[in-house]
Amino acid sequence: MLGAIGRAFKTPDLRNKLLFTLGVIVLYRLGSFIPAPGIDYTQVQQCVAAPQLNQGAFGLINLFSGGALLQLSIFALGIMPYITASIITQLLRVVIPRFEALHKEGASGQAKLTQYTRYMTIGLGILNATTLVSTVRTGALFGNVEGCQNLIINDTWWGIGIIILTLTAGTGLIMWLGEQITERGVGNGMSLLIFTAVAAGFPSAFNAILTSQGIDVFLIVILVGLAIVGLVVFVEQSQRRIPVQYAKRMVGRRMFGGTSTYIPIKVNQAGVIPIIFASSVLYLPSLIAQFGDPESAWVGWITEYLTAGDHPVYMITYFVLTIFFAYFYVAITFNPEEVADNMKKYGGFIPGIRAGRPTEQYLSYVLTRITFPGSLYLAFVAMIPLIALVLIDANQNFPFGGTSLLIVIGVGLETVKQIDSQMQQRHYEGLLR
Repeated sequence: MLGAIGRAFKTPDLRNKLLFTLGVIVLYRLGSFIPAPGIDYTQVQQCVAAPQLNQGAFGLINLFSGGALLQLSIFALGIMPYITASIITQLLRVVIPRFEALHKEGASGQAKLTQYTRYMTIGLGILNATTLVSTVRTGALFGNVEGCQNLIINDTWWGIGIIILTLTAGTGLIMWLGEQITERGVGNGMSLLIFTAVAAGFPSAFNAILTSQGIDVFLIVILVGLAIVGLVVFVEQSQRRIPVQYAKRMVGRRMFGGTSTYIPIKVNQAGVIPIIFASSVLYLPSLIAQFGDPESAWVGWITEYLTAGDHPVYMITYFVLTIFFAYFYVAITFNPEEVADNMKKYGGFIPGIRAGRPTEQYLSYVLTRITFPGSLYLAFVAMIPLIALVLIDANQNFPFGGTSLLIVIGVGLETVKQIDSQMQQRHYEGLLR
């Protein structure tokens, strides 16, 4: 392994890509600790320890920003606006024919969709920055803790405008850094930045468990975490390979086709998106309840059942929503009709299945069957932090579970695969050989 890493750094072009990627990651982490202008940074540090911070949408954004949200740094919004814009662009393909046409145009259409995603990211950045400043002024960002109501030094319209502009510019810079990694570095830039932000919180999480729970619980968490990591790696690598045979055809004087391949359908086809959707939807009731009368019955019901992560109603709702969004996202991103039409166009067929409509029905049948265990797996992984809250009271700092674990393992596997393929092109041996 160490020899393979040494060979990677001895290859000039691969070494330059790796060093460039590491340099951008270091720059991204440095930006996470530079405070935004007009923020009382000393008071912010005193408010970060509030116990309500890692729940709901704020906790999710803070996870993707590597803790920069609660530090109110120039990268406070992190990569979340870009993720949201990308998801919206994918969803719009279903309802706007123009977006679907651009998707089918190839490289030129994809470039146009990427440009739309960039514009949408900046717009969402302005919206998110405005919301963040509003929550800072009211103290909602820090759970309405005494002394954390307004941390803005210059509370004028132009002072607030500078903060919003800085946070939006930070989002744009993060988006540009991610694209630079994709073009000139190794791996997918946006995914690597998310990986960096999530992994940055692991050391403090381990230290918090060791300090608050003791060495016995810490060792149990490590053992359980290793078992969960093994399970996640196994499932993330699992796929159903549907064989596809291409018929031979003559084009001029040359013979084409006659090859065999397969369509890989992963068990977890939806990735981490269903957990993000479920978390966001579950946060909406508590957000709406903040604007209601605290004495009213419906506000009390939401506060009791849909706010605390250790309540059975919250857990069951979270579990069901994760399964629902797993099916929903797979249905949007994988189109059996489109796959069947492309196979028919190029003379491909599944052995034993007729081309056209029967192929589409077969793909839909397989996709529905394989999504069921995948959705249960996602729901189980999403529930791990909530179970940890009940068993060892470690919801605030439990590192193994939910969104963070799926991101770290998924991005890590894809990056290693890309480095491995580049090593094989140059040395005939991969990174793991």
